[in-house]
Amino acid sequence: MSLAIFDLDNTLLGGDSDYLWGQFLVEQGLVDGEHYERENQRFYDQYRAGALDIHEFLAFMLRPLAETPLTELLAWRQQFMTGKIQAILLPKATELLDRHRARGDTLLIITATNRFITEPIAARLDVAHLLATEPEFIDGRYTGRTVGIPCFRHGKVARLDQWLTATGHDLADSWFYSDSHNDLPLLERVSHPVAVDPDDALAEHARQRGWPIISLR
Repeated sequence: MSLAIFDLDNTLLGGDSDYLWGQFLVEQGLVDGEHYERENQRFYDQYRAGALDIHEFLAFMLRPLAETPLTELLAWRQQFMTGKIQAILLPKATELLDRHRARGDTLLIITATNRFITEPIAARLDVAHLLATEPEFIDGRYTGRTVGIPCFRHGKVARLDQWLTATGHDLADSWFYSDSHNDLPLLERVSHPVAVDPDDALAEHARQRGWPIISLR
C-alpha cells in the first residue's frame, strides 16, 4: 500500500481556496473591502512568484478568524463551501482520487491553506488525512496565530516527516501531485512526482526531470 499525496489549491481544486476565502469575505462585506482585496491579491501574486512571506500572509489571513465568534465563522464557512468551493470541484480530480483508492493507497492532502478552510474541503473529497497550516484555537476562539510549522514549501516536508513518524507510513513507492513550483522540495522527495496543470516554473522543471505532466481541468 503506497502513500498518495495531493496538493489542494489549483491541483485537486480548479482554483485557490485561500484566495477565494478572501474574495468571499470581501463580497459579503465582512472585511474592509478595498484594503482586503488589494492585500489578498498582493499575497497571491507573491505566492505565484515564489516570493511569499508565509508568516506575514498568515497574520493577514487569520485575523478575521480571531476577530469573529466561532458560530459566525462556521456559518460563513458553510456559505463559502456552497458559493465558492462547489464550483471549483473537478470531476477528473475525483477520478484520480478514486484510482488511488482502488489500488489500496493511503490518501493524504497537504496544503499551506489553513485547516479552518480546508478541513471541510478534504471531507467533501472524502480524504481522511489532511496536513494543513494549523490556526491556534484556545477557549473556543481562534487567536490569529499558528501552531507548529506552517505547511508551506520546506515546511510541507517537515510536517510530512512528522506525520510519517507518527503514523508509521513511509515514502516507498509514494506519489505527490502538485501544480506549484513552491512544492518542489516535496516533489523531489517522493517516488512518483506528478505536475498537475503546473505553473511555468514547475512545468519547465518537470520537463527537465522527465516527470509526468497531467491536467485535471
